[in-house]
Amino acid sequence: MKALRPGAGVVATDVCVPISRLADCVTETEDDLKRLNLLSPIVGHVGDGNFHCSLVCDVDNRDEMARGEDFMHRLVERAQAMGGTCTGEHGIGQGKQKYLEAELGPRRSTPCAR
Repeated sequence: MKALRPGAGVVATDVCVPISRLADCVTETEDDLKRLNLLSPIVGHVGDGNFHCSLVCDVDNRDEMARGEDFMHRLVERAQAMGGTCTGEHGIGQGKQKYLEAELGPRRSTPCAR
């Protein structure tokens, strides 16, 4: 990925959608990349609806990073709106915790077992 733009960094993310929505999600994601003027190869093991975007960007460019954040936010919201999940296999890190309530519902407290 880095060879596509020497000196750039790569920010990886993934989502997963039902197979029936995969083509729509990828097409809309490609449209977003064009509109935001961002470079991100899309790869995946699409047999399970999971695909990855590897955003190739100048991590020191505030404007480009802001567009990248917008892209990743829209990607997650798109996947969730299509009945998918904010991650297929990369897991939930600090960047995706904010999407869990929309996906799974409000956090429920459980009594401590004694």
